Amino acid sequence: MNLVCLDLEGVLVPEIWVAFAEATGIPELKRTTRDEPDYDKLMAFRLGLLKERGLGLREIQATIAGIDPLPGAKEFLDELRAMAQVVIISDTFEQFAQPLMEKLGWPTIFCNTLVVAPDGEITGFEMRCPQSKLTTVRALQSCGFDTIAAGDSFNDLAMIQASKAGFLFRSTEAIKSDHPELPAFEDYADLLAAIKRNL
Repeated sequence: MNLVCLDLEGVLVPEIWVAFAEATGIPELKRTTRDEPDYDKLMAFRLGLLKERGLGLREIQATIAGIDPLPGAKEFLDELRAMAQVVIISDTFEQFAQPLMEKLGWPTIFCNTLVVAPDGEITGFEMRCPQSKLTTVRALQSCGFDTIAAGDSFNDLAMIQASKAGFLFRSTEAIKSDHPELPAFEDYADLLAAIKRNL
């Protein structure tokens, strides 16, 4: 049985931290997993900036409330879910993801959890498991699934490479040039067609 594994940010919804950077006027927060392969280092940097500026979960959630799925994302996801099981595997956090899942029609998502103090300060984060995307794909494969994966960032590469078919979607030129073996697409129709060919 096939199971399609999709990244969330940059694939189905805009990058949350980029939107928050624009909302707060803190350009350093635009740094994402497209730029920094080390997720722990990236999150430590983000949490340090939030603490320095006195920003917490409430402010980020206010920005997320105004974020809509990328144009065509829900239709793509609906069509894909009509032909295959789909799970979103993301390094985002459940406190960020819930309103976005509602706008996408409540697809299944595996993500992580923020540690939040009573005053709303984000004091840390808990990853669901080490190397969460690769570990999840390997676990699904151990249950008898053939995985097909798509994502845009450094942290998606292991999941994509470990799957029976994998694709880059709206990735950076640097990642595409470093991985010419991975088919890369810019629009949902082409990605959907490629997934269909591998079902």
